Amino acid sequence: MKKNKIFVACDTTNISKVKEIIKKTQNSKLEIGYKFGLEFLNSKDGRNYLTNIKNKIIFADLKLHDIPNTCVSTIKALKDLKINYLTIHISSGLKALKACKKISSKIKLTGVTILTSLDDKALKEIGFNKQVKKLVYHQARLANKAKLDAIVCSAQEVSIVKKIFKKEIITPGIRFNSKINDQKRVLTPSQAYKKGSDWLVIGRPITKGNIKKNILSLIDHLN
Repeated sequence: MKKNKIFVACDTTNISKVKEIIKKTQNSKLEIGYKFGLEFLNSKDGRNYLTNIKNKIIFADLKLHDIPNTCVSTIKALKDLKINYLTIHISSGLKALKACKKISSKIKLTGVTILTSLDDKALKEIGFNKQVKKLVYHQARLANKAKLDAIVCSAQEVSIVKKIFKKEIITPGIRFNSKINDQKRVLTPSQAYKKGSDWLVIGRPITKGNIKKNILSLIDHLN
């Protein structure tokens, strides 16, 4: 039976906490990977920890967003880490996406669409005149053109992305209940899988409080 895939977001700089998260989320009913963002990877001990980690699916959520040469140089500087997935903003442009894909080797280069903390109103404030869904559709076409390995998008846009992009889709903004925190475009785990998500990114609903209990609640929710 195919297992549901979850990236647990390790949003901390505390190595002991990360070890606890990894230990307590291990189970046979889910395929688990671990997401590390800017907070962890810019911390004093974070990089060293990832250098030595073994037999884990690692998602480095750096969200690269710069000129092509800088993005490429950054990926080359990460080659000593055991990274399986690495994010880059699709809005970095086609040239940057293609250049990074060319040198990413075994790392699955993952394009980030519109952050799940933004909605139509927030985009308008930034200066975009397109609605979220139209912009995500446009970005998915760009990701496909650049031959990226995966896309990060809200579960609410998965059906739109799947029309164009046929590889892996990773969805953050997952909540078990109405507590959305700083997110705007959210769905529950079962809703996200029904939409067609391949991986869900879940942080606080798993890592805050009793981790083992939270994992069991997730499994119950999906059954």
